Amino acid sequence: MSTDLMKRDELLSALDQEMRKLSAQSVLFSQAVAEHLGINSTDLECLDIINMSSPITAGRLADLTGLTTGAITGVIDRLEKVGYVRRERDPSDRRRVIIQPLPEAVQKISPLFDSMAQAMSELYSSYSDQEIALILEFATRSNSIVLEEIAKLQGKEEAG
Repeated sequence: MSTDLMKRDELLSALDQEMRKLSAQSVLFSQAVAEHLGINSTDLECLDIINMSSPITAGRLADLTGLTTGAITGVIDRLEKVGYVRRERDPSDRRRVIIQPLPEAVQKISPLFDSMAQAMSELYSSYSDQEIALILEFATRSNSIVLEEIAKLQGKEEAG
């Protein structure tokens, strides 16, 4: 085996290890935030999706998470009870209910991410625009792969 190939194999192995650690540490960070807020990590992840996708229906949230509609109803009930979201009738279709994050909840939760956001901003500033574009492409393509793998595990052909 050539030394160039060995070096690439070693780099790929190291990258795989770091990506696995990043994934695990992201889960642990999410769990720590959820515990701080007094909710479970599934509810926190659903709240994050609601914040990113608002307005969103319960059905769409179920599709995005892979949870059953019954489980999503429980998630929304719990998030509504602690004051993080509210249900509203869709103004364009009164039969549909949309889930909206409450602004005061976002204000309460956002400071928990300030330190992480600052550290990540400092990290980003150490890269050139070209490097950031490459990292963004990698992250985007990685997210697509993860969604495809989730869909496979759930017995669906496509995700997202």
